[in-house]
Amino acid sequence: MNTILVGTQWGDEGKGKIIDILSQQADYIVRYQGGNNAGHTVVVADKEYIFHLVPSGILHKGKICCIGNGVVIDPAVLESEIRAMSSVGVELDGRLMISALAHVIMPYHRILDQLREKKGTHKIGTTGRGIGPCYADKINRCGIRIVDLINPRVFREKLADNLKEKNEIFKKVYHYPGFEFSAIYKEYTRYAKLFSSNVCNIALLLDRAIKEKKDILFEGAQGTFLDIDFGTYPYVTSSSATSGGACIGTGVPPVSIDKVIGVAKAYTTRVGEGPFPTEFAPKLSEIMRQKGQEFGATTGRPRRCGWFDAVMVRDAVILNGITELAVMKMDVLDGVKSVKICVAYTYKGKIFKEFPYDAEVLRSARPVYQEMPGWGKTVNKPRDYVELQPNAKAYLSRLQDILGARIAIVSVGSSRDDTLFISA
Repeated sequence: MNTILVGTQWGDEGKGKIIDILSQQADYIVRYQGGNNAGHTVVVADKEYIFHLVPSGILHKGKICCIGNGVVIDPAVLESEIRAMSSVGVELDGRLMISALAHVIMPYHRILDQLREKKGTHKIGTTGRGIGPCYADKINRCGIRIVDLINPRVFREKLADNLKEKNEIFKKVYHYPGFEFSAIYKEYTRYAKLFSSNVCNIALLLDRAIKEKKDILFEGAQGTFLDIDFGTYPYVTSSSATSGGACIGTGVPPVSIDKVIGVAKAYTTRVGEGPFPTEFAPKLSEIMRQKGQEFGATTGRPRRCGWFDAVMVRDAVILNGITELAVMKMDVLDGVKSVKICVAYTYKGKIFKEFPYDAEVLRSARPVYQEMPGWGKTVNKPRDYVELQPNAKAYLSRLQDILGARIAIVSVGSSRDDTLFISA
């Protein structure tokens, strides 16, 4: 079974936990887009692991974890993650494979990202990790790939060409001194030696796995509404975060995909700038933020919080071809007197039942809510779906009806054990 796991909101839905659980049944876990601007958090035996580039399935012995060509890689971050895993006894030899076609984040990408955010009048809320500028170089056909990095002659030529152009931009546009060739070349040549044994043709590796009937789990970062095409542009990431990105970012053809599982938080959050029609008032937002520990795994930034937006998640179900959903952090809604589901928007007297991509509409739209009774605080965490409080089950049932996809997994806490599976 080849399964794609995708976020249905603005990221931070809890994909890391579901990936960790589903990885137990997979042979290969493949990251297909994004960079270290995303973080997946997994809790095992009360110990928290945060991954930015390495697929979180690496915690399971014997699993092959791949970083696809659609990912942009900061070698310093990758080295740090590998060392962190090794320090806690996670064996990586022969288990971490890197696409030769993945692009490399350079020091000038990170600095450019930060300078643009400071200089720009319309802030995007970027993490400043260099992801956008790296993808821009990829599209501009001047990017440096892993395969280029491990070839000293090619790397030298490409780096020199890039610095010749980029240093002029840094000096004249941003009044920044620029970068020295020798320092970057020395640092990145070391990375090339460090990772060269992990580099391979991921598309061919996965083709062999498919022919051998292996189970593959495709791991996306961010969420549908941060997708470069279908997200709330321009407040988006720079890659294809929808399920289609799994094929583009790994070389696996669409006909080989068997299932798409969507992950949604029981409410809604987003980090950074951009429209958020169902956002809570400041007081309730702070309460929910503290209760749900809504702070970014990558930057630590506080997440904005709001009610569940069924308009956007229903759109995500369609865009991604989702047949099953995992609803996360149901426990955070415990004790809330009444819960709301956004079922439409209104703007200038018009009702929008489908997600509007017009920036003006999204910025000013008011949500139309269906209100449902909440449920009390749970003393003992349920260990089966039937143990959920009746109003909680009613809430999930209503979401399922609106979204048009079956809810198969419900999370009621951060650990692996706090996961309820609902049979079809």
